[in-house]
Amino acid sequence: MNIDWAALGTVFGVSLVATVALVGLFTLGIVGLSRQPEPAAQDGRAGGSLMLARAGAYVCFGLCAAAVAYGIYLIVA
Repeated sequence: MNIDWAALGTVFGVSLVATVALVGLFTLGIVGLSRQPEPAAQDGRAGGSLMLARAGAYVCFGLCAAAVAYGIYLIVA
């Protein structure tokens, strides 16, 4: 039995980077959704930064879903 250590190292490195990136994106999405409106806004409108944070969170979650779907596509194909 012969092990290709270079290929094994490449697979390990790519999976490590992909895992850290996916967890980082998901964390940014959670942080974006956990933002609360500032108490100074008493007229009932959400601030622009709150809307931007929520939109960014949805983008992060969408990228996470796309990465998972692409991984499943690579496994099935």
